Amino acid sequence: MKRRALLSLSASAPLFAAGCAATSAPIASSPSSEAAPPAPALQGTGDLGVVVERAKGALTLVNTSRRDAIGRVEGLGDLSHASVVFSRDERFAYVFGRDGGLTRVDILTQRITHREMQAGNSIGGAISADGSLVVAQNYQPGGIKVFDAGTLELLSDVPAAMADGKRSRVVGLADLPERRFIYSLFDAEAICIADCSKPRQPSITTLQGIGRQPYDALVSPNGRHYIAGLFGEDGLAMVDLWDEQPQARRILAGYGRGQQPLPVYKMPHLRGWAMAGRHAYLPAIGRHEVLVVDTGSWQEVARIPVAGQPVFVMARPDGRQVWVNFSVPDYNRVQVIDTPSQRVIDTLEPGKAVLHMEFTPRGESVWISCRDDNRVQVYDTHTRQLQASLAVDAPSGIFFTARAQRMGF
Repeated sequence: MKRRALLSLSASAPLFAAGCAATSAPIASSPSSEAAPPAPALQGTGDLGVVVERAKGALTLVNTSRRDAIGRVEGLGDLSHASVVFSRDERFAYVFGRDGGLTRVDILTQRITHREMQAGNSIGGAISADGSLVVAQNYQPGGIKVFDAGTLELLSDVPAAMADGKRSRVVGLADLPERRFIYSLFDAEAICIADCSKPRQPSITTLQGIGRQPYDALVSPNGRHYIAGLFGEDGLAMVDLWDEQPQARRILAGYGRGQQPLPVYKMPHLRGWAMAGRHAYLPAIGRHEVLVVDTGSWQEVARIPVAGQPVFVMARPDGRQVWVNFSVPDYNRVQVIDTPSQRVIDTLEPGKAVLHMEFTPRGESVWISCRDDNRVQVYDTHTRQLQASLAVDAPSGIFFTARAQRMGF
């Protein structure tokens, strides 16, 4: 299938003009007797990405092949807990800000095309498999909102209502096939499946009693299993979405039983890249361990001691390695696990306050944000040698356009 990811623009809207203002209106050119500058080179989007500037409410746009910054977009609001999804053609980034802002950014023209203040407190979102719908998950007011991906028109507002009439905070939102979405209710011990085939009238299926305080979740790469981590108890909730009538069941119940729990300094994150081969690699809450789970039986098969409390446990795209970063006081470190031997083979210290990691599409490199050093460090995943270092103001999340072709991202 050919992808229309190329764009030819006039001189008044340069394709890669660093520091481009965050506005959707083109800047008119003034008459001049001088010859017009040459048209910008055509660019694809497959090797592009964005780095969230946590403190400045901006995005640094990057090229992963050249390992450099190509521009910047400002005016995105509070990005202290921001996430990004991409359109299917990989041209548009949808940025979900902590302040409830939903922003559509054209990463080719480096401009904001649409922006909606859709909630008071939001922590993420997802895009449908066909690319037509964008859904935001909200803390305040608790629930999800469904938007048209092209215009950001609000199509439906689905409250996460509880028995007492209050709303639950929504976490762990992920896309499923056929314009469906799945998410967890932190305050209601429930998982919801939203069928948005009729986006103005979504149909919601609620699975009750899934466990206390689900905090984040992942979908397996084939879309079959949804796993929600539980903060209120040792264990996780798992739903087999291929069942005719899906139900939630507990897995790894009591994995910390008999041990004194440590203070939790930062909530771990669960994402689909924790899957490698037939195993899932999951962070143990409050413990210096990564749990290894057989995805056939969903039983624990091993534990790997690591340097601190894991936050992100991410498998390289080929599954041969798993990279782990940590909460304070160990968040200057990153460890590399060799999956065949299931042991730590390297410990890196990229910089101060490592917040996020992102692999290039085929995994030859990994980009690591070091917030307190104002740097993004790029490493060769085979040699673990530094390949590039980019100056970025307080970087946090790193998101590459390859996510557009993967479920649950």
